[in-house]
Amino acid sequence: MSLPKVLITNHVPDAHLEPLLGLAEIIKGPSGGPMCSREEVLALAPELSAIINQHELAVDRELLAAAPKLRIVANVAIGYNNLDIAALDEAGVWGANCPGVFAESAADHTLALLLAVARRVTDADAYVRSGQWAKDGFQPGPWDGMLLGGKTIGIVGFGQIGRAVAKRAEAFGMRIIFHDATGHDDPRYRSLETLLAEADVVSLHVPLLPETHHLFNAQTIALMKRGAIILNLARGPVVDENALAAALASGHLGGAGMDVAENEPQIHPGLLAQKNVVFSPHIGGGTVESRKQARLTCARNVAEVLHGRPPINPVNRLRIRQN
Repeated sequence: MSLPKVLITNHVPDAHLEPLLGLAEIIKGPSGGPMCSREEVLALAPELSAIINQHELAVDRELLAAAPKLRIVANVAIGYNNLDIAALDEAGVWGANCPGVFAESAADHTLALLLAVARRVTDADAYVRSGQWAKDGFQPGPWDGMLLGGKTIGIVGFGQIGRAVAKRAEAFGMRIIFHDATGHDDPRYRSLETLLAEADVVSLHVPLLPETHHLFNAQTIALMKRGAIILNLARGPVVDENALAAALASGHLGGAGMDVAENEPQIHPGLLAQKNVVFSPHIGGGTVESRKQARLTCARNVAEVLHGRPPINPVNRLRIRQN
């Protein structure tokens, strides 16, 4: 009897898929970094029992109709807005994610971006590499940035990542306030409007939902302190980048750290034009350790379903388990 076929859309070591070894025939994506194209996935879909993807694959009715044997789609990510939950439910297919796996890594990267913006690290690096420092010599003053100690960081979204950011920011001597759907009894809780008025740094860690789409727009950005820094480690569309670019160009905001983009991977030209914006290519949660743990989590989710059980980390609730 042939083994069920499981596709992982990029190429990873077998050790990252250990729960599936001997249980399934594993089909891997291309080596070297890129992932399977949608066309490649659709071509393989009729024979697949499971798909492990990196949150890049839109799992919609078209894909599900092409995959009659499919039993689970597992995201190597916390987010799952790439999954059409209603369509999965109708098809009797599980969706799964990796909650918590990337929290510590994402919090590290948040502070990395904050320091890069506040201390003008990338701009200073370019200055040194250009040879200009060798011509100018040491000049106190022009490169002075923001001292984090004593400043207030407002964290929007106080889940696992937000709390991990708070722990790190406290180590820098920052004052913590937050806005979230829960936690109203915590003395650090603020309404969004109050948080924006108080915070020297605003760090975003909310999921992309209808109510968080363009949560940061011209109106909310206008409430922020003049010279404040904004960090987006959430999802690109949480921020209206037209409004952000205008606020940076006018000098209302002092800088931005962006790990995600509204029209990813395209970057708003108005943001590219600003030296006080530091970018990274959606790698906030990505460390060697976190990637391996997330892939193992996905492999365990798939293994459970192949054994006829629900996944460990389901994002939907099927009434009738698929045979």
